[in-house]
Amino acid sequence: MRIRGKLAAAFLIIILVPVILFAATLSTIFELQINSVADHDNSIDVIKFISNPIQILNRMTKTAYNEIQEYALSQPDMLIDMDYLNSVNKELKKKYSFVAVRKGSQFIFQGDEEKLAEVVDELPEYGFYNLKYDSGIYYGGNEPFLVKQQDFNFSDGSSGSVFVITIVNHWVPKLRMVFTQLTVAFFLIICFTAIILIWWIYNGMVKPLNVLRIATHRMQNGDLNFSIENESQDEIGMLCNDFEEMRIQLKELIEMRMAYEVDMREMISNISHDLKTPLTAIEGYAEGIMDGVADTPEKMEKYLKTIYNKANDMTVLVDELSFYSKIDNNTMPYNFKHLNLEQYFNDCISEITLDLEVKGIELGYFNYADKNLMVEADPEQLKRVINNIVGNVVKYIGKSKGILNLRIREEGDMVRIEFEDNGVGIAKKDLENIFERFYRGDTSRNSSKRGSGLGLAIAKKIIEEHGGRIWATSKEGVGTTIYITLHKWEESDGNLTEEESNIKTAEKRFFKMSMKGKKGKADKSKTEKQKIEKENNQKGEIEEDKGSSKMKKSIRGDENE
Repeated sequence: MRIRGKLAAAFLIIILVPVILFAATLSTIFELQINSVADHDNSIDVIKFISNPIQILNRMTKTAYNEIQEYALSQPDMLIDMDYLNSVNKELKKKYSFVAVRKGSQFIFQGDEEKLAEVVDELPEYGFYNLKYDSGIYYGGNEPFLVKQQDFNFSDGSSGSVFVITIVNHWVPKLRMVFTQLTVAFFLIICFTAIILIWWIYNGMVKPLNVLRIATHRMQNGDLNFSIENESQDEIGMLCNDFEEMRIQLKELIEMRMAYEVDMREMISNISHDLKTPLTAIEGYAEGIMDGVADTPEKMEKYLKTIYNKANDMTVLVDELSFYSKIDNNTMPYNFKHLNLEQYFNDCISEITLDLEVKGIELGYFNYADKNLMVEADPEQLKRVINNIVGNVVKYIGKSKGILNLRIREEGDMVRIEFEDNGVGIAKKDLENIFERFYRGDTSRNSSKRGSGLGLAIAKKIIEEHGGRIWATSKEGVGTTIYITLHKWEESDGNLTEEESNIKTAEKRFFKMSMKGKKGKADKSKTEKQKIEKENNQKGEIEEDKGSSKMKKSIRGDENE
């Protein structure tokens, strides 16, 4: 419920709940009092009794008074019949009333001597007030009472008066109790309504705001490891949901930023590490030339060639770093085309076969896919992937007679390309990391294998941007197989409607995003391995420093010669 609806509901609660509860309480109190009054006279209307008690008290003794009045006017001697007077007085006592008969100035019958003594001085004289109807006279004071009087003459001619006296004090506690109960009930109903509203407002508004306040305080202290749970659908609930989404996004951004900083530190460390070796060699051989160690044309050629090769390695590393930076920041432009896979790989095979033969590696090419199979890819970037994979095979095959088998297979709407070699294989602990930048399977980075450690990382980035996937399997001593997948392209795709084309593109993007999600998880696991890798790098740097010293000593040895 929205806040506007809650305010309307609160208004109705303030109006209706007290009215309903007060009406129910009033009805209950009246029922209890009706039962109480009915014990004395079941003909009494309690509501009228509360609103006009004097009239009701008059009616309570109406029957007895009418009978006495009739006898006083027609048979006055009945009022000296003690049996009759006692019977009437007995009935009136149930209604907190009694009878008194006065003859002349003397009372010949007193229904209640004690009460009569309290009010006798207030009773009117004979002939002072002659009631024609069944009304009465109310007398206030400390002992309020209601009196009905009928004057008459006895048979002997003497004057007389008969009184029906009702002591009001007997009914005042009941009236007070009714008003007290109503007052207490009204107060309790107001308190109950206020408690309901306070509880509702607290749970619906104050409590969620307190949760937001605590969450804001935790965020100010840099704590984002919490969640805000809220099920209400009002504006505050929507605010809580938006706040939770903001927290999640902020946490992801911070984690990405931290991971980026870790990656940057690692990249800088790796770059400085990989540049240190060729720079040390260049420095050593340059010092040798300057110190005159290269005193023959052969030595000079050897030194200059070494310097050139090391400088060339640095150039390749810088170029690959620049390229990797572009694809990692998604600034690399792609020129996607529809390629015939058979023709494309025939051209690639013809280019790499000669280089592999020089290295003593036999190439086997097997295309099990349709000869007219088309894929959507950037030919230049796909060629870079192939060259990086093949170059990695050549570098690490580790056998005098190497074999590289390239196979192409169809898998549903994807095409799978396999690069299988018979090299030394990759250890299981290293296999999942070979596509990470700067990663090498050897413990020290001062390896005899030349390379930047970016080839497979670049290949992975390019394949993921194509909406494909790259992975590897390996067995030590047997060989390694690297797999890549690409989306097929069919001629029917060119006839798709705009909506169908958008759906197909969205599916490819979803696949690519899922691959990036897997990479994000891999980055988290990589962060956990930072300590181990740092220790390995430190060992590598120590060995590298030793290698640099040995290199300079070697050059100094040439000088001594």
